[in-house]
Amino acid sequence: MNYPDALAYLDGHIAHGIKPGLERINGLLDDMGRPDEGYPIIHVAGTNGKTSTSRFATLLLVAHGLSTGTYTSPHLQNVEERLAINGRMATEEEFALAVSDVAGFADLRAKAGEEPNTYFELTTAAAFAFFADQAVNAAVLEVGLGGRLDATNVVDAEVCVLTSIGIEHTEYLGEDVATIAGEKLAIAGANSTLVSGPLPDLALEVADARARDLGIHHRHYGKDFSVLDAEPGVRGWLVTIGGAEDTYEDLFLPLHGRYQLVNLANAVAATEALLGRKLDEEAVRDALAVATMPGRMEVLGTHPLVMVDGAHNADGVDALAESLDEEYPTTRWQLVLGVMGDKNVEAMVESLEPLLAGIIATAPKSERAVPPSVLAERISDLTDLAVIEAEDAEIALDMARAEAGPEGAVLVAGSLYLVGEARALLI
Repeated sequence: MNYPDALAYLDGHIAHGIKPGLERINGLLDDMGRPDEGYPIIHVAGTNGKTSTSRFATLLLVAHGLSTGTYTSPHLQNVEERLAINGRMATEEEFALAVSDVAGFADLRAKAGEEPNTYFELTTAAAFAFFADQAVNAAVLEVGLGGRLDATNVVDAEVCVLTSIGIEHTEYLGEDVATIAGEKLAIAGANSTLVSGPLPDLALEVADARARDLGIHHRHYGKDFSVLDAEPGVRGWLVTIGGAEDTYEDLFLPLHGRYQLVNLANAVAATEALLGRKLDEEAVRDALAVATMPGRMEVLGTHPLVMVDGAHNADGVDALAESLDEEYPTTRWQLVLGVMGDKNVEAMVESLEPLLAGIIATAPKSERAVPPSVLAERISDLTDLAVIEAEDAEIALDMARAEAGPEGAVLVAGSLYLVGEARALLI
């Protein structure tokens, strides 16, 4: 199977949709000989911050000498981004080989009358096949949806992380914070350490109860570890992280967004828990020196300034707005906005409006995207700012740059899919 064949094979399973449950993926992995076993794992769930925390944890493990596989989702531009080794995404050839390894078993199961695997289950199994081929010493897994019935929850992870909790995917996870927290915290098992970021009180109560019921240690942000000090610098942050095992002073993180410091603290605490000791401070510095976060307050152009950010829910947009106000206090942005049908457009616009000069309503290439005309009408009911429609991301970017002028600024947000399309046009 070559790379186009692998893409076509996966695309052929998109129609199976989202089907939470572990029976199909467990059956597939059993037939494959359990490539998900044999190495320690950090398992990361949460409403926001999962990918950043996973990438930080990977860099920290690699800096401490562990060959580390990483599985994240969704991808921004190419599906092979989901699979990585030591911070490097899989090549097309590596990805095709991993999908080939999975496809043979998945097809045999389907022919035997088993329910076909979903797209996400297949990419999850491909990640485990890739990790086995790379003979990793450790792995970091990002939950796709929720936790309890997510395909990644086939593992018995040594460290389980809950980055944050907000209201999302209510059709699958429940209508309230406590219920959603319970779904996400189900990744924690009897042999794990639980690490949790800043949580609402109700979610923290659920986390504490989960840890008590399992008899496991719970390290919580603000109690066992935290960001002790932070100052914005040139293209980044100077930060001191109080870990659960030690304090790491005057670290430089070359990224935008104060919220990334919390994600870093989560990753430090998780890595300490996995290694069972304090971290080597020079290794931490080495890890952060090469940190990148595609699609997270990522600057991809100048004259005008162009930034892309994958914020796509109310909490994420709030964090983005706070960070923009802190780091770019005098800048007013032309917002290129595209969203999926289940997103709270009103909350997004309310958070960002004080920072904006205008809005271009567009849509990513997805059947679930809100059409630009519909989105523009919804936005116009919320603001007195000028709202323009654009058929697609390319036209929207051209319009936004023209509106901003060479001394202005453009922000692309609202959907990871839209950010991926914008990155393809800008890089």
